[in-house]
Amino acid sequence: MLQNDLLLRTLRGEPTERVPVWMMRQAGRFLPEYRVLREKYSFFERCQTPALAAEITIQPVNIVGVDAAILFSDILVVPQAMGLEVQMIESKGPVLPEPILNAADLARISVPNVDEKLGYVFDAIKLIKQELNGRVPLIGFAGAPWTLLCYMVEGKGSKTFDKAKQFCYTQPELAHTILQMITDTTIAYLKGQAKAGADVVQIFDSWGGLLSPHDFEDLSLKYIREIVAALKDEVLTIVFAKGAWQSLDAMAATGAAGLGIDWCIKPQTARQ
Repeated sequence: MLQNDLLLRTLRGEPTERVPVWMMRQAGRFLPEYRVLREKYSFFERCQTPALAAEITIQPVNIVGVDAAILFSDILVVPQAMGLEVQMIESKGPVLPEPILNAADLARISVPNVDEKLGYVFDAIKLIKQELNGRVPLIGFAGAPWTLLCYMVEGKGSKTFDKAKQFCYTQPELAHTILQMITDTTIAYLKGQAKAGADVVQIFDSWGGLLSPHDFEDLSLKYIREIVAALKDEVLTIVFAKGAWQSLDAMAATGAAGLGIDWCIKPQTARQ
């Protein structure tokens, strides 16, 4: 029994006495306590060590008093688990030194056994739930297939992900094969998070807003829809597609319990 279930009641459409509050990147560098750990451990050491991930996840609950904890991890643990090397370089961000370029590269990735490859995430969730002791719900998450494909093809961050878009336009069959592999991995991964104790999971489509409405449906939304449907009876879901306000109605039709919006649209407009 949760002591603070504001977020869960909101996602179920139940009345609440106030709006629940949690923040993107709430477990992060604005906290002095986090910066201490950042000096001692590399990014992926923090992600892949359950005790560290748990400590970082819980810090803002203790210090800020937010209404939910969100797992400290990264969306790129999924490409890692699928077989690609991911480096997190200071002041540069994520780098995948050997991105997917053509059909021959398909042999380098696979749909993994998530318990084997991502078990450290599930262990962190179990530890977090134990240490939270029912104070607030825990949000797990994963990247949307399109967003993960962007990094897997581009090999690094970008403002436009032109290489990823060109890849999809010139090699559509290969692109959809990879998107389906990511989708299958993500479904298993989020089911594993729910089984470990996550109360809610969020699907982050950080680069959905780079696509036209037609391409968003073809390259992103249909895979998000598949993920939400697979999780429907297991855990509450939130879909957040940054900048994709033009597809808000379509996202609402996925069946997700909640939608994330950004500065591109007023909350009052989104509620309509």
